[in-house]
Amino acid sequence: MTEVVIAGAGPVGLMLAGELRLWGVDVVVYERLGEPSGESRGVGFTRRAAETFDQRGLMERLGEVEIGTQGHFGGVRIDFHALDDVHFGTRGVPQYRIEAMLDAWVRSLGGRIERGYEVTGFRETADGIVVATEGPEGPAETHAQYLVGCDGGRSVVRKLAGIDFPGLEATRGMFVADIAGCDIRPRPIGERVEGGMVMAISLEDGVDRIIIHPDGQPPHDHSTGEATFQEVADSWERLTGQSVHHGDVRWVSAFTNTTRQAAEYRRGRVLLSGDSTHVHVPAGAQGLSVGVQDAVNLGWKLAGTVLGWAPEGLLDTYHAERHPVGQRLLRSTLAQSQLYLTGPEMEPIRQVMRELAALPAAATALAGMVSGLEVTYDVGATGHPLLGVRLRPDLKLELADGSRTTAVELLHPGRGVLVDTGPSGRHAAAAAGWGDRVDVVRGSWQPGAWAESRQLGSVLVRPDGYVAWAEPDGGDLAESLRRWFGAAGTSAAEPARAGSAGARG
Repeated sequence: MTEVVIAGAGPVGLMLAGELRLWGVDVVVYERLGEPSGESRGVGFTRRAAETFDQRGLMERLGEVEIGTQGHFGGVRIDFHALDDVHFGTRGVPQYRIEAMLDAWVRSLGGRIERGYEVTGFRETADGIVVATEGPEGPAETHAQYLVGCDGGRSVVRKLAGIDFPGLEATRGMFVADIAGCDIRPRPIGERVEGGMVMAISLEDGVDRIIIHPDGQPPHDHSTGEATFQEVADSWERLTGQSVHHGDVRWVSAFTNTTRQAAEYRRGRVLLSGDSTHVHVPAGAQGLSVGVQDAVNLGWKLAGTVLGWAPEGLLDTYHAERHPVGQRLLRSTLAQSQLYLTGPEMEPIRQVMRELAALPAAATALAGMVSGLEVTYDVGATGHPLLGVRLRPDLKLELADGSRTTAVELLHPGRGVLVDTGPSGRHAAAAAGWGDRVDVVRGSWQPGAWAESRQLGSVLVRPDGYVAWAEPDGGDLAESLRRWFGAAGTSAAEPARAGSAGARG
C-alpha cells in the first residue's frame, strides 16, 4: 500500500515527496500534465527558500544562480547590506529549472512520479484513504494513508475535500510574457511609469521576462480565451515606448490580484500545501518560496505520523504554524500591490515608506517579510532568544575530532539535530533514546556577532531548521524531544538517511 499520495508535481509537491523519501515513506506523485510544461511563473526565490533548499544540499544542484542584491518592499528599496543577517534572495532561476532539479532528487531517493494522472476523487476508510485517478490506462484507485493536495490555486483536492477558500476577488489585471531578441533594459524590481508599472528580468539564453500593469487594467476574462502577445506588446509599447512586437515569444499569460487562503490546511487524512492553500498577487517570488517552506514544515511531521513515532497532535501543528504564515503573506502582498500598482495618488505614501525604509529597525522588519526570515514558531518553551527561530545556516561548528561543518550541512539528512556544546556530553546522553530521529553532534560554535548576540550554545533543531530547545533557559530537553519527536525508542521504521551517522564528533 502506498503511504502518501501527492497531487501535483510542481515545486511544492516534489519538495514534499523528497522530504518524505528521506524518512523512507512510500510516496507517489500524480501529475495531471503528461510532460513538464516548460512554463515558469516564478523566476527566483527568497532567502529563506534558498536556505530551505540548501538544508537538503539542493542549491548546488541548481548550478550557478544569481544573487539578488536589490531588496524592495512593493518597489520601495531596502538596503540589505546594512542589515545584520543575509537577506539576499535569488533571481533568474526559472521555475521549470527548479522542478527539473527536484524531480531528479525525488527519483534518486526512490520516489515515484506518475505523469498524465489526475486525482478525481477520494474516500476515507477506517485506516486510510482511497484516491481515485484518471490516467493513460483509464480510471484507477490507490490505497494510501494520506492525500496531500499540491495542485495549485484551482486545487481539485481542496474542492473535493470541501475546504473553504475565502478571500478577495480580483480588481486589477496584469500581463506577463517571456520573449527573446528584444534587448530589453533590466528593471528587476519594477518601475513606476506614466500610466502604470513595468518590470523586466533577464532569464536564461537571452530570454527576458516582462511584466506589465497598466493603470486601470481590468482582470483578464479567461472564459473568452487566454491573453495574446499582441495585447502584451501593445501595453509594453504604450508604457515604455519600446516595441517588442518582433520578439520571439516563449510564453504569455495574464494574472490578477485575487487573494485567497484555505480555511483549513488539514481535514482528516487530506492535507493541502503551497498554492492550494494561498493565492495572491505575485510579489518577490513569495508564492513558490512560501510553498516550499510549507512542504518542509509538513514533510517530517507527516513522515513521523506514517511511521508511528509522531506524538499526538504533531501533524496538527502544520496548520497551526503555517496558516498564520499564509495570513502574513497575503497581508504583505496586498500591501505591496497597493504600493506597486496604484497610480500617482499613492506617491505620498510611497515617499513616507521610503523614509521609513531608511531606518534600520523598519528596514529589518520589511526585509524579514520579503525574505522569509521573520517567521518564528511557538515551540512550547520561552526564555531563550533562539526558541522558534531559524538557525542561521552559515554558522560554523568545530566538532570534537577537530573537523568543521556548518549548521546547514547538519540538516542535509532531513532529521532533527542536537548540537551539544558542553564538555560533559550530558545532553548527548539524554538524547540517546531518539537516535533514530535525531542526530547528535558534539562540538563548539565558532565566534561571531550573530551567535553571541543570541547566546548560541547547545541547541535542538527541528528538521525544518527551527530551534526547538536551547541552553540556557530554553526549557527541558527531554520534554522538547518528546514534544517534537515522540517517546524515546518508538519509531516504527528506521528512516532512510543519506549520509547520516547518528552521533557525530
